[in-house]
Amino acid sequence: MSRSNSTTLTDFIFMEMTDTAETQLVLSVLFLLIYLITVLGNVGMILIICLDTQLHTPMYFFLTHLSFLDLSYSSVVTPKALQSLLTSTKSISFLGCFTQMYFFILLAATECFLLSSMAYDRYVAICHPLNYPIIMSTGLCRTLLTGSYAIGFVDSTVNVVSISQLHFCKSNIVQHFFCDTSPILALSCSDTFEVELIIFICAGFNVVLSLITISGSYVSILSTILKINSTAGKKKAFSTCASHFLGVTIFYSTIIFTYLKPKASYSLGRDQVASVFYTIVIPMLNPLIYSLRNKEVKNAALRVLRKRERCGLLISQWC
Repeated sequence: MSRSNSTTLTDFIFMEMTDTAETQLVLSVLFLLIYLITVLGNVGMILIICLDTQLHTPMYFFLTHLSFLDLSYSSVVTPKALQSLLTSTKSISFLGCFTQMYFFILLAATECFLLSSMAYDRYVAICHPLNYPIIMSTGLCRTLLTGSYAIGFVDSTVNVVSISQLHFCKSNIVQHFFCDTSPILALSCSDTFEVELIIFICAGFNVVLSLITISGSYVSILSTILKINSTAGKKKAFSTCASHFLGVTIFYSTIIFTYLKPKASYSLGRDQVASVFYTIVIPMLNPLIYSLRNKEVKNAALRVLRKRERCGLLISQWC
């Protein structure tokens, strides 16, 4: 395949998401509202877990980093999308585009394996409850987290370096609202077969390996739950992994729909909707899913608020 480090393009221009100013304003307000909820929800989740010692367990250790990843990759995409909607500045430099792509792939790939680690944590908690503190040690949790970031780093580096080696001499209009792989590949005048194959292998490896881990964990969990005699015991066991299962289902369904397909099947309208859901909506939903369905998080939030009120009373008394 013919490749070149040089490019005749100095920047890319994002395509308008809508033709009318009214719809553009509505979208910008909606995106801003969702982003603010995302920031507040994920930062709130991190603070609650950090401030409440009863939540200093492996499950919430992973949940803290899930909130960090959701907040981070939403921040990689949403502010630039808002700038494009609200101002006439719709361009992004060549370096800026690939930097955005790099961090987005890094964070998304890391989340795949973090969700796998969370599934393994639930497997140990339900299938081996007596050995849970021994198996899910601090060292293992940190190793799983480091491994998730390492895989994300390798995946992102391989993908972005491969794409950046292509020669771009076609239109610089990106048929998307951020620098994703498919719309950027569409602008290359090089043969992209090898790069597409690399992307497909990397994405396939991440999705298949993480899904095998998650599926294996849930098959074992289901088998164990079915052996529980009491209805209350089954309900409690189901509740401990229901939020995670819901989050995994939403996350992977959009990933598979968006990425595990060739460039030729890219559709502007359909893929933009999927990407909006994947990059902007899901990071907002995760803290809601894990908090609204979790009594421990709700109770922890109440404890944190009560401590703050007591501290406020003590300060006012001293003053």
